[in-house]
Amino acid sequence: MAKPVIVAVDDDRTVLNAVERDLRQKYGREYRIVKADSGAATLEVLRQLQQRNETVALLVVDQRMPQMTGVQLLEEARAVYPEAKKVLLTAYADTEAAINSINRVGLDYYLMKPWDPPEEHLYPVLDDLLEEWKANIRMPFEGIRVAGALWSPQSHVVKDFLARHLIPYQWLDVDKDAKASAMVDGRSQGSIGLPTIYFPDGTVMVEPSLRELADKVGMQTQASSPFYDLIIVGAGPAGLAAAVYGASEGSRVLVIERHAPGGQAGNSPKIENYLGFPQGLSGMDLARRAISQARKFGAEILSAQEAMRVRCQDQYRVVTLSDGSEVSSHAMLLSTGAAFRRLEAPGVAKLTGAGVYYGAAYTEALYYKDQPVFVVGGANSAGQGAMFLSRFASKVTMLIRGPEQHSSRYLVDSLSHNEKIVRLLNTETVEVHGQPGKLQEVVVRNSLAGRVETLPGAAMFIFIGAQPQSNLVRDLVLCDEKGYILTGPDLLRDGKRPKGWPLDRDPLMLETSVPGIFAAGDVRLGTNHRVASATGEGGIAIAAIQEYLKTL
Repeated sequence: MAKPVIVAVDDDRTVLNAVERDLRQKYGREYRIVKADSGAATLEVLRQLQQRNETVALLVVDQRMPQMTGVQLLEEARAVYPEAKKVLLTAYADTEAAINSINRVGLDYYLMKPWDPPEEHLYPVLDDLLEEWKANIRMPFEGIRVAGALWSPQSHVVKDFLARHLIPYQWLDVDKDAKASAMVDGRSQGSIGLPTIYFPDGTVMVEPSLRELADKVGMQTQASSPFYDLIIVGAGPAGLAAAVYGASEGSRVLVIERHAPGGQAGNSPKIENYLGFPQGLSGMDLARRAISQARKFGAEILSAQEAMRVRCQDQYRVVTLSDGSEVSSHAMLLSTGAAFRRLEAPGVAKLTGAGVYYGAAYTEALYYKDQPVFVVGGANSAGQGAMFLSRFASKVTMLIRGPEQHSSRYLVDSLSHNEKIVRLLNTETVEVHGQPGKLQEVVVRNSLAGRVETLPGAAMFIFIGAQPQSNLVRDLVLCDEKGYILTGPDLLRDGKRPKGWPLDRDPLMLETSVPGIFAAGDVRLGTNHRVASATGEGGIAIAAIQEYLKTL
C-alpha cells in the first residue's frame, strides 16, 4: 500500500529544503514527503495524487507566497483533499490572517518561523495532528472486515467496540453486499452467524465475545502484575485523567475497562466547549489522547475485562475480574460513570441494537443516510448526537420530555439554526413500531395538549438520564437511594463520621465510606455531569489518594 503523503510548500527554496529535511528526518519512514514552490504547482501535485488514488495526510504551507497566499492555497486544496490536516507557516505579522483562517479553511494549526529546534516546536504539533488524522481517515483497506446486518444487535456491539477502540474495520452489509452474503453463507453450514469477522491473517471469528475479539486484535486483557499502588475501575474521563496524573507521579496504576474507553463521553461525536480545542473534538478522540498519555507514563489499561467484585483484605483492596483472576492494590478509584437510562416504551427492547440505539450516533449514523431518525433526550449528549446525525439523516427529530432543552447555550443555538433538526418539547415516546430488526415509526404524545401522533423514522438514538454504575460496590460503600456513591463531606452527618469508619480522621476528599476506596466522575453524588468536571475530579482524586498512601 502506498504511503500517505505530506506536502510541504514554500516559495523560498532555502526554507522549503529545510522544511523537507525536517519532515523527512522524522516522518520519512511512514510518509512520502512531497515539496512544491508555489500554490499553482501544489494544486497540480494534488490533482496528480488524486488521480492515482493516493492519500494526503498533511499540508504544511507558507502564508507569504506570490500569486497565491497560503490561506488561498489551503482553501483550494480543501476541495481536493478535505480530510488532510492543514498547517500554516507564518511570521509574526501573519498571525491575524492565520487566526481568521481557522474557520475559513479549517486550519488545524499555525506555526511561527523559525521553529528550531524541531524536536520541541515542530514535531510535537505534527505528531498530534497526524495521530488524529490516522484515527479518522479511511485508507485503502487491508484490515479487519466485519460482515453483519443492521438487524443484528451483536453486529452493532462489535462495530461500536472496534470504533471506540479506534481499530479500523470495513463494514460488509450482508443484506446489500452479495459477495459478503456469499462469504458468510459459505461458512454457515445451515445457520448464519452474525457478525462474521475476517482478519488479515486469514482467520475468521463468528459471533465472538468482546473478550475474544480483544485478545485477537492484541489488546491487553490481563494484568501484568498481581499488585499495584492504584487500581482504577472505569476508563471514562475521570478514570483516564486519574491514570495520567497517578502514573506521571510514579505510581503503579492499573485501569480496568469492561467495554471501551471514553465512558458516556465517548458517545459524543463533538465536544465543542472543552478547554483548549476551539474546533471541538469527539469523545473518542479525547479518550484516544488520554490513553496514549496514560500509557506514556506507564499505566496499564485492560480492555474487555470486567471488575466483578471488590473486597477489603487488611489494608489492601482486591478486585476479582470476569476471568476469575484477582488483582490487589493499596488504593482504588471507582470511576465507573453512568449509563443512559433505558427507555420504557413498548417495542423498544426488541429493537435495541437493531434500529434503536443507546448513544451510538457516531458508529451508526452513516447507515441511515438520507433517512429520518429520532433522538430522545435534551441534554448535551443528545444535542451533540443530533448535530452529528444531521450530517447524514434527511431529518432529525428530537423528542424532549420537558418544556425546555437542558443543553449548553452554544449547542441550543446550533440546533435552532440547523434546518434538518426539529425539536419537539413536552413530548414523550409512547410506543415504537417496526419489523424484526428495523424501526418504522414512533408514536409520541404531547403532554400539554394530550395529542398523540405517529411519526415515520428509520432509527432512534436514546440519550436520556444518567444511571450511576455502582452495582459493583453497593454492598461495600455507602450510596444514596439512586445509587450515587457518597464521598468526603457528604459522608458526615451532624459532624459524625459514617458508621463503621475505622480511622481517627474524617474521610478525605472523594474518599468513600471505606478508607482507601475513592470515587470520581458521574458515579459520585454531587458531581457536575460535564467532561471537564470529570477530568478535574480525576486529578483531585489522585491528590487525595497520595495523602492516603502516606498513612500506610
